[in-house]
Amino acid sequence: MSLSHCREPEHPPLNSANSSLSSNLYIGLMSGTSLDGIDAVLAEINTSGKTKLLQAISLPFDLALKQEFFALQQETSNELHREHLAANSLAAAYAQACAKLLRIQGIEANHICAIGAHGQTLRHQPHSEVLQSYTHQSLNPALLAELTGIDVIANFRLRDMAAGGQGAPLVPVFHQEQFFSPKENRAVLNLGGIANLTLLSKDGGVSGFDCGPGNILLDAWIRRERGKDFDQDGQWASSGRPDDALLLRMMSDAFFSKLPPKSTGRDHFNLNWILSHLQHASYSSEDIQATLLQLTIQSTLNSLQAHAKDTQRLIVCGGGSKNITLIELLKIYAHQQLPGLLIESSAQHGVDPQLVEGLAFAWLAWAHQRKRPANMPAVTGAKGLRVLGAYYPAT
Repeated sequence: MSLSHCREPEHPPLNSANSSLSSNLYIGLMSGTSLDGIDAVLAEINTSGKTKLLQAISLPFDLALKQEFFALQQETSNELHREHLAANSLAAAYAQACAKLLRIQGIEANHICAIGAHGQTLRHQPHSEVLQSYTHQSLNPALLAELTGIDVIANFRLRDMAAGGQGAPLVPVFHQEQFFSPKENRAVLNLGGIANLTLLSKDGGVSGFDCGPGNILLDAWIRRERGKDFDQDGQWASSGRPDDALLLRMMSDAFFSKLPPKSTGRDHFNLNWILSHLQHASYSSEDIQATLLQLTIQSTLNSLQAHAKDTQRLIVCGGGSKNITLIELLKIYAHQQLPGLLIESSAQHGVDPQLVEGLAFAWLAWAHQRKRPANMPAVTGAKGLRVLGAYYPAT
């Protein structure tokens, strides 16, 4: 199927009586830094870019593939061969997610215009010197197109980085489409493995940047100490007490004082980063977890104070929004430091917080097909607008 062959099917197969089927169905696929699973969304996107969620599923990562991706995020033996095999396995897992999504919704692959797929970030190294800057998202998009019979758009970060940008965050342009209001200054906090902020001024101005670790350090520490993938509802963190001296030492990391545009990832914030800050004293494991949670909160609030202190509403999305302790403490500290700031879930704006990024990649595929620039130079630092993504046709 070529880009021009998105067409209205003979028989509307959507289950929802309120959905009008036309040639604007897209699938978005996302597996984040935390490696907690694969989110697949089916979206209807009209000619102006308005996005409507039709169906969504989340599938857990295969344990062996998950462990391999964790291993590949550090230097390891025979990593080129292993990474290519992992990229193939991820394409197969993505294809299974697409098949299940379409089966649930009751439609065929030829009804879908394109898949927007992010892949699994293994390295992210933005630099001011373009020839020293690179990023790598593991995925075999050609195989994904072959397995699904659907055109695939992938490798969204590369074009922006070639233009001198950070290549991240990618989602602010979609946040603007979805959450902008001319009545108030808003910010969107995406709590994935890394936390990023999109700042939406009511006058139409948009900026954004990675503000620090989201779940990535919390997950790394509980995995090391308790053998769990994540801290359910922040219960373990709530059993400890943040250590002020340790938090101050962590906050002295140069990333937090760096001015935007800026982005980061597991290359910087990882288990070794935690251990490097624990050499000066002895702490209980739960106090370290509590301090890491406080680090996510404080780096977010510091960023808002420094760059958007007049924000009236903070919309939270991403897997970290399910961490009850984190959200409750974020609200408490925000009340002290940014009085009047209203904090709420993206669910209150019609989008499940777990699905915002999946929808964003469906939208990015839509934008690529229309040759619509989707980077934001004010966010990434690129020298101009660029069409993002690479096209892998199904036939």
